[in-house]
Amino acid sequence: MGEITVAREKGKTIALISGALGVAILMTAGVSLWKQRQITTPKTENLVPPPTVTVSSVSALGRIEPLGEIIKVAAAPTPGGAKLKTLLVSQGSIVKKGDIIGYTTDYDQKLAELARAKKDLKVAEANLRIVKAGAKEGSISAQRATIARLQAELQGVKASDGALLARLQAQLEGEKIEKRATVERLKAERDKAEADYRRYRQLAEEGVIPQAQLETYQLNLETAEKRYREATAAYNKIITTLTEEIEQAKADSQKRINSLVNQIKAAEATLREISEVRDVDVALAQAEVERAMAVVKKAETDLELTIIRAPIDGQILEIKTYPGESINNQEGVVEMADTSQMMVVAEVYESDVGKVKIGQVAEIRSENNSFEGVITGRVFQISPKIAKKDILQTDPAASVDARVVEVKVKVDPQYTSHIKNLIYSRVFVNIKL
Repeated sequence: MGEITVAREKGKTIALISGALGVAILMTAGVSLWKQRQITTPKTENLVPPPTVTVSSVSALGRIEPLGEIIKVAAAPTPGGAKLKTLLVSQGSIVKKGDIIGYTTDYDQKLAELARAKKDLKVAEANLRIVKAGAKEGSISAQRATIARLQAELQGVKASDGALLARLQAQLEGEKIEKRATVERLKAERDKAEADYRRYRQLAEEGVIPQAQLETYQLNLETAEKRYREATAAYNKIITTLTEEIEQAKADSQKRINSLVNQIKAAEATLREISEVRDVDVALAQAEVERAMAVVKKAETDLELTIIRAPIDGQILEIKTYPGESINNQEGVVEMADTSQMMVVAEVYESDVGKVKIGQVAEIRSENNSFEGVITGRVFQISPKIAKKDILQTDPAASVDARVVEVKVKVDPQYTSHIKNLIYSRVFVNIKL
């Protein structure tokens, strides 16, 4: 028992010594850590908190546009495709609503058809008056006059259509000579470019010239080849088009001649059958007048379709089709817009659009110095939808998929003259909050 008690006392003594040593080690480590923090941790008692930044504006990229939409003015579509005959405006021209911009190639034909329809109406009205008057001799004289007029018109149609066919034939021959010369010239250019390319390719393979120089001659060859093919296609197209016009003119001429011949035969038959005035004769004459009036109305409508008019007051921004060219209904003849009031479409980031309000003042600067200084305007419309950026920054690190909202700024009127010729020019917009 005495030995066991001594052992227990020794164990307790060892445990107490071990605990004391552990506490001492922990205290030493704590003191060292405290000293280290005193050395590395800066004093904060004298630090000044950073100032609060107040955002006073929202910046965005934008583009200049007319306040109204840009309109593509085209001719009335036709089954064979309309072709421009005359263009009466140029880029930058100021026009009023209803002003004539140009005519299609059908204008002269439709004008002649209207004149002929008006003459037929006058004849029908005169015949109605004669029938109602009941003068047999007068009716006979009028009918003879009608026959004489129709015969003279027939001769006039033959002469005018013959002149038209001769002109078209001469035009065809002229186009053949001109276009063929162009094709031959471009072919010669293509052949020269091909010879140059072969020669310099040999030099490049021998290491005499760098590959970059060879690429220049290769590009010249490709460009010359493309121009040659385009000229060949244009030559074939114009020859085909003029040939078709000649055939169509022949067909139209024969149709008019046949129509006049039939009218003459009918008028001669009427002359033979003229007798006393009857209600049925009056009704027939009245129906002829109404028919002639309907033909005049249709001819007037057809003529109007060959005239290209300005749909609004505005300025011609770009010529899309020139005389002699076919009119593309998608491109139109001209682009125009009302440039009396301009605006800027700013693309504001989704995160900033909540700060923008209607009526806020905006400062606008040109991105590429297309105009000097700063112009001002006011926010008048904020788009309700969010989209991707359409105006890209020159910074290659900028996000092209950023979500933005279009904010429209009406430019103050005194600056309209500064920017009305800078449509789609890129600008920096600073909207004051």
